[in-house]
Amino acid sequence: MEKEIISSIDRALEILMLLYQEERELGVTEIAKGLKLHKSTVHRTLITLENRGFIQKNEQNERYWLGVKLYALGMMVGDKLPLTQIIKPFAEKLSNKFGQTVNVSVLDYKNSDYPKTILILKEEPDGEMKVNPKLGSSSESHYSAVGKCLLAYVENDVLDKFKGKDLPVYTSNTISSWEELQKALSMVRMNGYAIDDEEVEVGFTCVASPIIDKNGEAIAAISISGKTEDIRSDFELIVREVKGTAGQISSLLK
Repeated sequence: MEKEIISSIDRALEILMLLYQEERELGVTEIAKGLKLHKSTVHRTLITLENRGFIQKNEQNERYWLGVKLYALGMMVGDKLPLTQIIKPFAEKLSNKFGQTVNVSVLDYKNSDYPKTILILKEEPDGEMKVNPKLGSSSESHYSAVGKCLLAYVENDVLDKFKGKDLPVYTSNTISSWEELQKALSMVRMNGYAIDDEEVEVGFTCVASPIIDKNGEAIAAISISGKTEDIRSDFELIVREVKGTAGQISSLLK
């Protein structure tokens, strides 16, 4: 019996695979030519994929590339995406050195009312396994150390789209205004790291640093988190090691 193929889904997957194989941004005309499809059909499919975060549009040149939502799906098939393969040994070393949790996240601002981070890699010391947060989970970016690192490197027009929206508050330390957030992002760019100082949960602190690619963009951020007293007791060393680890990973991407 012949298998039934849903043409619209097949077409969307063909576009994703073409982008993957070409390893570069492509415009509507190039995609249509490469797949022998009408431009209008390609355009409608791209809009759908972009709306769900599976591709992203470069507003500067009107070209498309794979979106960060694919990272979340990739976590379900064994950490096989190149970025996590590169980062994993560094994350393991950092986690075991301090006996704390190390997370790596990317930014997603396509499918929500406010930019969120998606967890793509998680390392626990000495094989420990904790339930939350799970791989592929998302959270608001304004209160997390990784979120601030990622927001600090997005284009101004991206943030402008979200300004004026309420920032959820979880503790008395949570950033609650855009003015305060802008100051925090400036400090990230100046110092090379960010802190979640009990902004989402009292008693827990996190330090993160951005992972920068060859284009000067923060494609991910790596963090170490634990009980506030533990992080504060080795704060200067932790900051130095997290920044150093992010720097080492960044150098491999340039």
